[in-house]
Amino acid sequence: MTGWPLPETFRSGSGAVRWNRLGGADRPPLVLLHGTPFSSYVWRAVARSLARDHQVFVWDMPGYGMSEKYAGQDVSLAAQGRVFTELLDHWGLAEPLVVAHDFGGAVALRAHLLHGAGYRALALVDPVALAPWGSPFFRLVGDHAEVFEELPPALHRALVREYVASASSPGLRPMVLDRLVEPWLGESGQPAFYRQIAQADQRHTDEIQERYSAIGVPTLVCWGEDDTWIPVAKGRELAAAVPGARWEPIAHAGHLVQEDAPSELTAALLAFLRHVA
Repeated sequence: MTGWPLPETFRSGSGAVRWNRLGGADRPPLVLLHGTPFSSYVWRAVARSLARDHQVFVWDMPGYGMSEKYAGQDVSLAAQGRVFTELLDHWGLAEPLVVAHDFGGAVALRAHLLHGAGYRALALVDPVALAPWGSPFFRLVGDHAEVFEELPPALHRALVREYVASASSPGLRPMVLDRLVEPWLGESGQPAFYRQIAQADQRHTDEIQERYSAIGVPTLVCWGEDDTWIPVAKGRELAAAVPGARWEPIAHAGHLVQEDAPSELTAALLAFLRHVA
């Protein structure tokens, strides 16, 4: 994507992962994880701001954004948790700061609680973490992914645009919406969109939900107060489940907080990171 390059490639067990690093190598490492159906592009403004004081790693999960997409690909939460653990080892990061949104929150939690990935601190932004999750639309598509894959391209494009747009409370700029939809178009993108929904199984968070009380690293839970995808009450519940977690609601922001309130989110993250430094 013009203006947001991911020039590096890591060959994971679930396909090629595209990634990049911003900021000086002598700065504290910080990793950003995106959610679904997004990509690291949603972090661009926040990443550039954080890179003033941190070495920021951004990546597109297998099956998302500019990373590899192919038939039969395992893009489940279980697979992404393993890939993230592999990436941390590849980057040589023992205890980075980790900031994760939506589906990426579950990926970061699984890597930490099941695969032993160590973090200096963890910030969760409107994460998929507590049951039940998945909208009626999400469940409908998941149950009939093979049918939706056969939609004419124009109808598929319209569906994805409406779905992605609904993640924002004030609304996305047309150019931004185009960028977020683009990876899900074409011969590889259209089936990949339905593949990732079909593999989104709640059991992958059920496996770890009872372990949140064992999280021992400093944790921040941020939530868009106008989130219609995951109610803000889930954020309060999650913050209460993690010992000592800080709770930070973000006003006038929907689920896609990075787009709706990037300055407010960046300020909340910087305040938290200064606290744990």
